[in-house]
This record gives sequence, C-alpha cells and structure tokens, in this order.
Amino acid sequence: MISFVVRLRFAPEDRADITEILRQLAEASRQEIGCVSYIPHQVEGDPDSVLIYEQYADAKALAAHRDSPHFKQFAVGGLYQRMRERTREDLVALV
Repeated sequence: MISFVVRLRFAPEDRADITEILRQLAEASRQEIGCVSYIPHQVEGDPDSVLIYEQYADAKALAAHRDSPHFKQFAVGGLYQRMRERTREDLVALV
C-alpha cells in the first residue's frame, strides 16, 4: 500500500476554482482501479491551504493515476498552475 499527503497553498482569489478542480479530480481519481482513497481537505484555520490524503494499492496504481487524463487535466493543468507551494509527505502504516 502506498499512502501519502500532498499539501498545496493557493492564492485567496483562486479558492472557488481550486475547490471545483479538486471536486472533479477526486471524483475521477476515486474511480481508478487501485485507488484506495483520495480525499482533499481544506486546512482548518487556513482556507488557502489544501491537504490531499491519497492511498493506492501499489506503485502500478499510482503510476496509472499520474498517467491518467484527469490527472493531467486537473492536477498538472489546473492545480499545479495555480499553486504557490507544494510538499508531499510519504506515510508508513504502523499497524
């Protein structure tokens, strides 16, 4: 299992557009074979920061996600064009 969180920061004026892009990206990503979980969150107290919790069955499923048309459209062509900061934290399950 591959699990990680992606933290993104956006300009306040992009909030509505980012919310819609995330809605579409999450909806499409959740339909992928091998996508276990794809949950975007707004960080409480920081409306310009988003955290996306993602889980994939394996590396093949993650690669398929990154190669998908919806990832290219909504992440690369949408979120990545507007983000001010981006970090990724890989997670290891304890139990």
